[in-house]
Parts: sequence; structure tokens; C-alpha cells
Amino acid sequence: MVICVLHQLSDLVHNPPDTPDRTQPVLPITFGATEKRTHDYVRHGTTNLFAALTVDTGEVYGECKPTRNGVDFLAFLKQAVKPHQGKDIHVVLDNLSTHTTPEVQAWLEKNPRVKFHFTPKGSSWINQIENWFSIITRQAIRRGTFSSVKVLISRIRDYIQHWNTNPKPFTWTATTDEILAKVRLVQTNIKKLVDNNAKGS
Repeated sequence: MVICVLHQLSDLVHNPPDTPDRTQPVLPITFGATEKRTHDYVRHGTTNLFAALTVDTGEVYGECKPTRNGVDFLAFLKQAVKPHQGKDIHVVLDNLSTHTTPEVQAWLEKNPRVKFHFTPKGSSWINQIENWFSIITRQAIRRGTFSSVKVLISRIRDYIQHWNTNPKPFTWTATTDEILAKVRLVQTNIKKLVDNNAKGS
């Protein structure tokens, strides 16, 4: 069993989701005119979304918490893995310090069937939950106006519940050869840039 874990909204500049409320109503898009919104807003607070995606089913388990620390992460992790007890569980996550606290390490020692796999720095896109965070941000949060943290949390919970009525796993569409070919192309282009810059100095 593979579970991908993240606890923030990456598309909001790595800040927790907040509850902006515009000082004026958003003017909708019309023929010949784009949507218009004021630049200023009133912030009503923030919440931290912890989410886990089960890779083979696409189901998401999520919780909103007021803080984002090792205690919160461990409490969330225990709930996220509970439905998969008795199985080997591989958790894909980033290198955030809250994932490696002494309490988390002690819990992992007592639960040897749970294994952590950290994504390399700068490679968070490998973690499939990042795709899901992008989707929830676009579909339920980014253009929203929330009068309170409670309203925001309700929107997030409703979205997760709706997502899980028909979850679908994410699948890679590029082959390994296609990915490696792109990596080689980028490496070649970077080498050309470096060589050109060296000639100019």
C-alpha cells in the first residue's frame, strides 16, 4: 500500500490556506471583459490541511488543523494509516522537519510495517498528492471568498467528500524513456548555456 502525504497548499505560495474576503464583490467575466477583483482583502485566519492520497485507489483522507507541527503530523499519520493496518505501508512525503521528530521516529520503530520515502529536494512533483493539492486549490479554494476559517474548513471537507465519491488514481502518461530523453535535452541545453557564458567572460 502506498500513501502520499502533504500538509499545506503548495499553490498558495507554500502558505497554509487562508480565508480572504474581498472588500468588494468579484465582478464576473462577461463578453469582452475579464473577471475583476479588488487587490485588497480582509484575512479571517488560516488553517493547515493535512492530506493523504492512497495511490492505488485515488482516495484522499484529509484533516484541517490550526497548527502544523510534529504532534499534529503524527496524529494525522496514525489516522491516515489506520484503514490499512496489517499491510506494508509506504508513505511518500517531503523532507519537512515535522516528519522526522523524535516522536515520529519512535512511532515508526513501533510500527515497522510503515516505511517513509522522502522525495528529493526540488522534486515534490513526484509526490502524487501534490497533483491533488493543485486540483483542490484550482477547483475549491483559489477564487473562493471565505468569511471565516470554519467556512473554509467546511469547503475543504465538502471537496474531499465529493472527491471520494468517485476517486481515480493518478497515472503517469510519459514513459521512462520519454522522461530520460527530456532530462538529457535539458542537460545538453544547460551545458550549452554554461559554455556560451564561459566564452563571453
